[in-house]
Amino acid sequence: MQPGKLTLLLLCFCLAGSSALAQKKNANYQYHIKRATAAIKIDGVDDESDWQRADSAASFFLVLPMDTSFANVKTTVKMTYDNNNLYVVAICYKGKLKGQNMVESLKRDFNFVKNDNFLLFMDPFDARTDGFSFGANAAGAQWDGTMYEGGKVDLSWDNKWSSEVKNYPDRWIWEASIPFKSIRYKKGIREWGINFSRNDLKSTEKSAWAPVPRQFPTASLAYTGTLVWDEEPPVASSNVSVIPYALAGLTKDYQAKTSTDWRTDIGGDVKVGLTSSLNLDMTVNPDFSQVDVDQQVINLNRYELFFPEKRQFFLENGDLFANFGYADIRPFFSRRIGLNAPIRFGTRLTGKIDKNWRVGVMDVQTGQSGSNNLPGQNFGVLTLQRRVFSRSNIGVMFINKDATGSAPNTGSTAAAYNRTIGLEYNLASSNNLWTGKLLGLKSFSPGVTGHDYVQAAHLQYLSKYWQLYLQQQYVGHNYNAEVGYVPRVGYNKLSPLLLRNFFPKSGSVLVHTLQLSSSYFFDEHYKRTDNESTLSYIITFHNRSQLWFSGVDTYVKLLRPYDPTNTGKAMLPIGFESHWNTADVQFISKPQSVFTYVFETAYGGYYADGTKLTLSSQLGYRFQPYVNIAVNASYNDLRLPQPYGHNKFWLIGPRTDVTFTNSLYFTTFVQYNEQARNMNINTRLQWRYKPASDLFVVYGDNSIPSPFSVKNRQLTVKWTYWWNI
Repeated sequence: MQPGKLTLLLLCFCLAGSSALAQKKNANYQYHIKRATAAIKIDGVDDESDWQRADSAASFFLVLPMDTSFANVKTTVKMTYDNNNLYVVAICYKGKLKGQNMVESLKRDFNFVKNDNFLLFMDPFDARTDGFSFGANAAGAQWDGTMYEGGKVDLSWDNKWSSEVKNYPDRWIWEASIPFKSIRYKKGIREWGINFSRNDLKSTEKSAWAPVPRQFPTASLAYTGTLVWDEEPPVASSNVSVIPYALAGLTKDYQAKTSTDWRTDIGGDVKVGLTSSLNLDMTVNPDFSQVDVDQQVINLNRYELFFPEKRQFFLENGDLFANFGYADIRPFFSRRIGLNAPIRFGTRLTGKIDKNWRVGVMDVQTGQSGSNNLPGQNFGVLTLQRRVFSRSNIGVMFINKDATGSAPNTGSTAAAYNRTIGLEYNLASSNNLWTGKLLGLKSFSPGVTGHDYVQAAHLQYLSKYWQLYLQQQYVGHNYNAEVGYVPRVGYNKLSPLLLRNFFPKSGSVLVHTLQLSSSYFFDEHYKRTDNESTLSYIITFHNRSQLWFSGVDTYVKLLRPYDPTNTGKAMLPIGFESHWNTADVQFISKPQSVFTYVFETAYGGYYADGTKLTLSSQLGYRFQPYVNIAVNASYNDLRLPQPYGHNKFWLIGPRTDVTFTNSLYFTTFVQYNEQARNMNINTRLQWRYKPASDLFVVYGDNSIPSPFSVKNRQLTVKWTYWWNI
């Protein structure tokens, strides 16, 4: 079937799925919130009179291991509010199994799977598409994030709020105060979407107040209940935050043999709540030295790798910008901004206009870079999203990149602009069983016409027993998104997936899963260039451990010269064909243990009739709740004909997180990459001396491991303060 006809077929299914089942699934699950009559002290003790008279949300439903009964481990939630804050208390009772709570550490934004925790999912517009999440693990480590795409949580978002956890012999209690200034909502709306989630590792129970089918996360906004206010939620009269920073640091480049570079800098951000649901962010001379370093990988890929955005300025409502398109067709990728040139200032307007409309506007100006011969550049992005049917939406995006001067070394202003315009329709049925997308993009660059557009679509059905997925893509060879992430152009792609779950009635196995997936690539004339098909058998045990068996069939016809070792050796020529098979086995341990691990072994063919053996592992050990040690390691053994020969690549990345308290953290991350001949050390001490206000001490260096020599070193001390006006 040709892609055009397939897209038309997917469109028909998307439109049919959108109009069905418009009623909110859990509309009858209601929590009635009452205004507090006295002050609430955040101490993990629910002894205030307002807690005694507040309604209770209890009788949680099981989600895992099966969604067919109430949870055995009891949870009770209460809520109240005053003019400034929303208050939540969660009483998490312990089950029959004795022993300490299972947590990794006191570090913020913990791993959900590896911690006893309680989470709140909040949808202030009851639109079932986006919202906020707050919570904590049983040791008091906080969790906060923005929600997008109906059930995903971006934990990079950070805001000002407070909470406390107190442990008792038979329960632990989480009490929180969330300022109305920290969330976005519309004045006058008295019914919000709400759900509560509990993860208890000893009993292996995951539960939710409003029931959620086991194939979906408890964060799924399609299954929220309703928070009913006794009066309109308060609207803060002033919502302006000023977040300045000051830093001092030094850098030494040993390879260039330059003198030590001393640096002092100031800058900051301003957040202005134009309305209770629309936010203006401004930044001047931003600094991101405290951001986590990227996790390295052994790169045996023919195309550019993707690394996620971690800079705070780009994160709030970031899904409006970052999630337009697909993972491999992103018209906008904020890490292109400030990559090789400093950001001078930026402005973002994001949020909801009403229940149906979301808007995002961004403008960022970078400075000139002499070392990279780049002129100053201006990046402008406009995106608008309209909700349709029950949970679907239509979005438009326009991206503009303009040079604001000439390159410092050459004075050239050639190819000074690049623009992209896009339109997409996102399907999400009211019960989340049907999801899909239709996407169209067109780029504009000087002197380029024809084959400069993208057309893509997919449709998915996801139930307890079946997952059916079909995706189609076309990317023209002249499509050019300079501010996007599109690693490959000039192709047609077809990707089907079929999955079936089988649930035994007894025994240690919870579910058997068979999965078949494929990706077929064709050139623009529909001639096959490469494909990969995978057949997997997955065993999931009641204790949440998993065993995977996979067989992979791969065919590649090179469209450009390629070194299969990615080490600068001779290139295989255009048109070179290779076909091989791979066997893969993976085991994921149960998350309840203080020692957790993932082991994977893959062996099979490779380019030019070679072979590839891959061994990888992820090991974790926790000294609860203060120390968490993790080690990622991989070994690749490539045996190829000359001139490549025998190549061995180790990647080892030990990481230690020490959380002295839930406001004082120390992290050390070491990465040894044999392929890149680099060893990186990054250490960070963070003291959160007030909510959302920090002092950072960050040290980093890069070295050549053998023979050992230092490339560069950096030390930075940075102070930030969050000031609500």
